Amino acid sequence: MSESAAGGDGARSGQRIVVFTGDMSYTVRKGIVEIDDAIPGLKWLVLICSPRLSLRRVLRSQIQNLKRNGWRWIPYQVRDLWRRRASRGVPREPCDPVPGCEYTTKALRERPNIRIETVDDLHEVAAIECVRRFEPDLGLSLAAPILRRTLFAVPRLGSINLHKGKLPEFRGMPPAFWELWHDASSVGCSVHCIDDKLDTGHLLGESQVSRARHSTVKGLQLEVDEVAIGLTTSAVRAMLDGTAVPRPQQKADGVTFRKPTLVQEAHLRARLAGPVGVPQRLKSAVKDGLAAAVIGSHRLGLSRLLAPRVTVLLYHRVTDDVRDNLTVGVEQFARQMEWLAARCRVLSIEEVVAMDTVPRSDEPLLAVTFDDGYFDNYWHAAPILRRYGIPAAFFVSTGIVNSDKSFPHDIGRGNPPIPKMSWDQLREMRRWGFTVGSHMVNHIDCAGEPEDVVRRELAQSLRDLREQLGVGYSIFAYPYGGRRHMTAERLEAVKEAGYVACLSAYGGSNIGRVDRFNVLRSSISNEFSDPCFQRLCLGLRR
Repeated sequence: MSESAAGGDGARSGQRIVVFTGDMSYTVRKGIVEIDDAIPGLKWLVLICSPRLSLRRVLRSQIQNLKRNGWRWIPYQVRDLWRRRASRGVPREPCDPVPGCEYTTKALRERPNIRIETVDDLHEVAAIECVRRFEPDLGLSLAAPILRRTLFAVPRLGSINLHKGKLPEFRGMPPAFWELWHDASSVGCSVHCIDDKLDTGHLLGESQVSRARHSTVKGLQLEVDEVAIGLTTSAVRAMLDGTAVPRPQQKADGVTFRKPTLVQEAHLRARLAGPVGVPQRLKSAVKDGLAAAVIGSHRLGLSRLLAPRVTVLLYHRVTDDVRDNLTVGVEQFARQMEWLAARCRVLSIEEVVAMDTVPRSDEPLLAVTFDDGYFDNYWHAAPILRRYGIPAAFFVSTGIVNSDKSFPHDIGRGNPPIPKMSWDQLREMRRWGFTVGSHMVNHIDCAGEPEDVVRRELAQSLRDLREQLGVGYSIFAYPYGGRRHMTAERLEAVKEAGYVACLSAYGGSNIGRVDRFNVLRSSISNEFSDPCFQRLCLGLRR
């Protein structure tokens, strides 16, 4: 066992929490940071179970998985190894000052009140003695292996566990899978006291995430991850201040699930995707094959033959409620951001508009933007962006913020009112490190409205951003974004109003240089497969 972070026990100045975990994943780190920020004066001991992987243990695991999954385990492992190689391992942790940098391993280790220890076995004598010496008030299990009484009973108030599932109906793991398998309308999340059985202890708090029309397992897991942090924070606070009221689970005969087989995973994916015709499969295969060939050529050196370029991506909505050309799915968006974090150099929009000449780079240069200001940008997109350390800019129509008004394009589609972000949420987004810019007041067509109306809206939107968010200067993304929606005269009005840049939306990469009053952007929708998305990110599609 070795100490891997600064901070000792010292004088007792606050209550103490010991965390039991099997990894230091993003959700574990974020949970610790959010609780630490919400409850001042805490001291932490984080105990990570990281057993040494002997060759014998690896072989035994492979044999067990082969028996359980059959021949499918072999191609699954081959694909997994290929994906790891192609993505250069895992996404890099973000560096200051991008959104989400406060949740990195480095940032966690630098907190003076948090001490981190790594052990081969949480139940070894040395680990238990370490916990006893720390004298914790409360134990907190986050993605930990099953705990035995010799460990979970050491803290003065006992230990609690975060279980991402509804209890007692869905004990065990993994989150969301078995709920969708059984066609449940929601996915639960629970915090409970730990006892001698698996997920049977008294409940301290519960929450749930409603299933959307196009929900996937991964998409629901991402949403539950965020809900779980607030639920755990409330339970920890209640336990420490003595206001917790544990209550027995309603049923004693709940079902305990285990990890699904590859056959079960494939069956659920197919069921959720719905029927896909053979022509569509062939068309998708051809498109993906061509995109993969282009990506492979790029990696083999094509990029050195091309002029430097920066690609600015444009999103509108991230949700599983609908599938249309203004929407990407939650899981789809997470895959895209994970790829950007692993393979690209993602710039802020401020860095892009400050460019006169695009520099040559060994990695594709990208920026991420959103238009309109839908609530799902705050609820779904922002947490995923923070997870992967991706800076992004959100261009909002200030007269539609925090209102029941609908955008003209939603009215034209016959959509019901879609929730928008509030000013409070936009302020929080700014605190997280995101940029907020102008998309007019009422999402008007700049080329189609009278000049006085356009000038009035340009000035009012800028005033709104300054008064509500304290924005000192603003970038403008004009509504609709087509060539026909901006004229030379209206662009002059944008400059005279005081905007520092203007973004379009009719596609293309910014090759060689960036015209800051005509920054090209490419719109992304759910129709993009992963290879097609990656090809666009390389700037090889206009």
